[in-house]
Amino acid sequence: MRTTAKDTPSINEVPMQGPSLDIWDAKYRLKDRHGDPLDADPAATRERVAKALAAVEADPQAWLPRFRWALDNGAIPAGRIVANAGAESVKPAVSLINCTVSRTIHDSMRDILEAVVDAGMTLKSGAGIGYDFSTLRHKGAFVFGAGAGTNGPLAFMDIYDKMCFTVASAGGRRGAQMATFDVGHPDVRRFIEAKREAGRLRQFNLSLLITDEFMEAVRADADWPLAFPLHPAEKEDVDDSELVYRDWPAIEEGYTLDAEGRVACRIVEVVRARALWDTIMRSTYDFAEPGFILIDQVNRMNNNWFCEEIRATNPCGEQPLPPEGACLLGSIDLTRFVLEPFGEAPRFDWPRYREVVAVFTRMLDDVVELSGLPLEGQRREIEAKRRHGMGFLGLGSAMTMLKLPYGSPESLAFTEEVSRVMAVEGWKQGLELSREKGMAPILGEAFELTPRMLRERPELARDGYQVGDRLPGRLLHARYSRYMQKIAEVEPELVAELAEHGARFTHHSSIAPTGTISLSLGNNASNGIEPSFSHRYYRNVIRAGRKTKEQVEVVSLELAAYRHWVAPEAVESDLPDYFVTADAVSPARHVAVQAAAQAWVDSAISKTVNVPTDFAFSDFKDLYLEAYDSRLKGCTTFRFNPEAFQGVLVREEDLRNTTYVFELENGETVELAGNETVIYEGEEHTAANLYEALKEGTYGKW
Repeated sequence: MRTTAKDTPSINEVPMQGPSLDIWDAKYRLKDRHGDPLDADPAATRERVAKALAAVEADPQAWLPRFRWALDNGAIPAGRIVANAGAESVKPAVSLINCTVSRTIHDSMRDILEAVVDAGMTLKSGAGIGYDFSTLRHKGAFVFGAGAGTNGPLAFMDIYDKMCFTVASAGGRRGAQMATFDVGHPDVRRFIEAKREAGRLRQFNLSLLITDEFMEAVRADADWPLAFPLHPAEKEDVDDSELVYRDWPAIEEGYTLDAEGRVACRIVEVVRARALWDTIMRSTYDFAEPGFILIDQVNRMNNNWFCEEIRATNPCGEQPLPPEGACLLGSIDLTRFVLEPFGEAPRFDWPRYREVVAVFTRMLDDVVELSGLPLEGQRREIEAKRRHGMGFLGLGSAMTMLKLPYGSPESLAFTEEVSRVMAVEGWKQGLELSREKGMAPILGEAFELTPRMLRERPELARDGYQVGDRLPGRLLHARYSRYMQKIAEVEPELVAELAEHGARFTHHSSIAPTGTISLSLGNNASNGIEPSFSHRYYRNVIRAGRKTKEQVEVVSLELAAYRHWVAPEAVESDLPDYFVTADAVSPARHVAVQAAAQAWVDSAISKTVNVPTDFAFSDFKDLYLEAYDSRLKGCTTFRFNPEAFQGVLVREEDLRNTTYVFELENGETVELAGNETVIYEGEEHTAANLYEALKEGTYGKW
């Protein structure tokens, strides 16, 4: 057994796992219309991407070697970029953008159906999409044009769900959608429980928009009004002069008022905030949904606070976006920078990391010119703000190679430093690119200060500005953004220059889930900010021609690397204590890691807090309060519940210990363990995957 690493070992020395190559071949390898490969190997895929992005530059030949170097050293653009950059001759109608949000869906039949068309075109291009459905009136509400009651938002969501399932998305990928919903909407309980019906809304992730007022009402065990904006015809019946602004929620007349004291919504029902909280938490505990978006914190920390309001996110929640907003993504594989992994003194190569961040920032900015978005509003938004979301993957794997247990104080310090360095280097490039190519157009516009803006940023008044003054976007972005004020704590001169010259983009960072990218191009490095799910497990993957998902066995990158450098025959029971998996990290430590990164990430973070099956419900509720107190932008948890769902990732022991009951046509039943194989319609399946496909109505539809 070797106890020290080679002089300068590279993670590239660890052989690619078979499933990693299979996923690369299925998802990211460019093929012609006959299915014949055009990319010889993953290196050829990286070369194709480098050439496509360098072609945007004024001097492509000068930048091509730099882009190639960055891709060879851990820069991994998001899946849409890897699959579609340089693929115009084969796939002329696809997008390089992962994340979009729908335009505001107005409460009319025409607008709802027109938004379905827009969403279908977006999904067809390969992009995911999010929507705020709480703009639609509640079930039973009077429809003035029709003279009858409406079926409510959930019924219309079913239409979007079926559309997504039918259209799917380009490039061999299922469609991805996010539905957000206000916690004060009258149909909020219907939204919370919507997916308990087998097969319903399975093309959606669901998240609630949680406000500060609701969280404080929960803490105070106060009343909580469920309300919806008044229709113009209803407002004619309201005498504003009779309504006096009162401290919420004591509005006896049955209305809520806005900040100026005007009538805003009609209260449909008043509930106890804590009772609604328990309903939300119980659903999340049992079914892992809905997610939890702290929408006031999202808007408070938005760099573009002065020109947009956010009510929705992309499908995985790491990109809160305004109506018609779009964002491209990319991640840096942190395992590529670990020197002497598992050795006496493992360390992180900070100089090379900084250089990769710098070059990769330029590459992602170049993707804006190649976006391929199908809708004019989407193109207008991304060109005006030039948002991108750079993040990282392999955090958990890198920590293990550095011998830092995930969630330990040392790992929190490492997480914060990785995030801070990425942020600072990214904004340095934002300044340099602005000087070279020009600032994001929105930052060159002037914006008139409103009462709301001065309420939200009292420092404007302290600096001598008044309502009606006009300030350039670059100043409002750099000097008065809460996030950029954080950057100014460590780089005041940089932020001062950004206020003067503007940045090339309005947003730089986001930590996305990187499931298939991590498994394929990352050789099963841990997903995004997460620890490894397990060091040996099964992954359910969609295979062309198969009627159910296929289970493939993989090992974590850190285990493969440990076997390569230290102990070739190592099994899980042989591993040192710093080999940590997701279920071994306490929920509080999961939240702490997310908080350590969020301080330096200007968009959001997609992270799942793994909760043991026997985790007490009372402690579970406190976890979400902790997320709120930690000023996170959202929180998602997962607690294994085989009766509710079958996950993408699954451990062998969970399969072995879970029984699935199949009812035959003659009324008899068959009980099978999840890991047993069964022949059904001439094809072999695992019992778990067959059960899921039959229950959810997806059998034979991949």
